[in-house]
Amino acid sequence: MKAGYLSEYFTGVAAKRLSAVEASRFVSRQHEFNGVESLKRIFGLATGKQRYKAIFVYLNDHDEEAVIDEGLLTWYDARESHETRSEHRLYFPTTTVSECADEGDLLVIGKRPDGSVLVVVAQGGSTIANQILWLFGLSNLTHPGFSIREELGTEQDRIEFAARTILEQIGVETVEPEETRLDEMLRRFGGVFPATREFSEYARSTLDDVSAMDDPDVAIMAWMEREEILFRTLEKHVVADRLTKGFSGDVDGFFSFSLSVQNRRKSRVGYALENHLEEVFTVHGVRFVRSAITEGRSKPDFLFPGSVEYHDKKFKPSLLSMLGVKSSCKDRWRQVLAEADRIQEKHLLTLETSISENQTDEMQVKRLKLVVPKKLHETFSSRQQSWLMDLQSFVLEILRKQIPLK
Repeated sequence: MKAGYLSEYFTGVAAKRLSAVEASRFVSRQHEFNGVESLKRIFGLATGKQRYKAIFVYLNDHDEEAVIDEGLLTWYDARESHETRSEHRLYFPTTTVSECADEGDLLVIGKRPDGSVLVVVAQGGSTIANQILWLFGLSNLTHPGFSIREELGTEQDRIEFAARTILEQIGVETVEPEETRLDEMLRRFGGVFPATREFSEYARSTLDDVSAMDDPDVAIMAWMEREEILFRTLEKHVVADRLTKGFSGDVDGFFSFSLSVQNRRKSRVGYALENHLEEVFTVHGVRFVRSAITEGRSKPDFLFPGSVEYHDKKFKPSLLSMLGVKSSCKDRWRQVLAEADRIQEKHLLTLETSISENQTDEMQVKRLKLVVPKKLHETFSSRQQSWLMDLQSFVLEILRKQIPLK
């Protein structure tokens, strides 16, 4: 086990794509898989019927919430009594997750350090399936058997912002790196959460060696990583303090508090990303307006050079630009298409990794240019990388458009 790496959460993972026969077995009640000899590297040689507590998760790109169920996996040798031959099998119970499985879906089995197992099924060809493959450093799984990884403490397994986001999608709550600024934050913010803009400014102030002028792509990822760590550090204290006080039987109060914690987590990331992008544009001297109103009261996250120019019919549309900002896309990227009618080619910045080629192909058809921090380009296919734009390139493009305005 190595802190800050995948080995902290998994002792081994196995993955394969479900064939038509396997998917049929998975959905029916015959959930035994033959040909799983490679799983002995994770589960060892079976002695009798070994049962493991398991969490089952099904994910696709369309539903906001994952399908989650619990059950037991059974690992056994069907020929245990035979002197020379063995035939190991893995049995899955019927679950709401197994009922979602289909041919071509990605199946991932992860053994956890506590002996439990995480079973993830991701829709074939989906972005989330690509992300899981990237997370675990697995191949395209063109062969019929399981691909196995036991050593999860290499440099490619280091958990940073993008990896942490994917882990949370598959139900793995990560432990934040040790942060020593809790006392400082308690003094500064009085033990409560400050406004998102103020917190983003504070996060940037703790990274004196990061310069948006030198490299905006490095800066945006460093700032997001630092803010996430600081936020979770403060959140842990605030939530623990509230739980210590208790709810005195106030069930509605407890659920309300729990919901507020979840909603804060979801909304804060998007605001933080916009806050840090605003700093990048300001440092580079880019003219922009945040959340300007366009047609139908739409509000692009960033409009360049501003709302006055946008609503001036004499202003050349070729000098206008807009940038939508979504920390994660899913199908919500299409919302950006209707946010500024005068701008034909729109831009969307995201921290989403490994977006499927089907999605990016559709973006190209819709004339939506995807902006992704340079470090995350490696999670995309080589064909996609030739089309992606990084943040520095986007900033330079906007500055070139604004030269005639000076």
